Amino acid sequence: MEQEILNKLKEQEIKIDLMYKSVEKMRNYFKWTFILSLVFFVLPLIAMVFVLPMFWNTLTSTGLY
Repeated sequence: MEQEILNKLKEQEIKIDLMYKSVEKMRNYFKWTFILSLVFFVLPLIAMVFVLPMFWNTLTSTGLY
């Protein structure tokens, strides 16, 4: 009886370790997804705040518009 309980606990420990590894992989995936979202979406939006006024000023000063 006691050995059976110990075996069950050992099985649960193995499953918990596997679950922990899986959760860490997911956490790492979400972290990199967030970082790439910032790099490829948010930073260009911030850059546009500075680039568009300069572009508009250049476009209007040449007399093309």
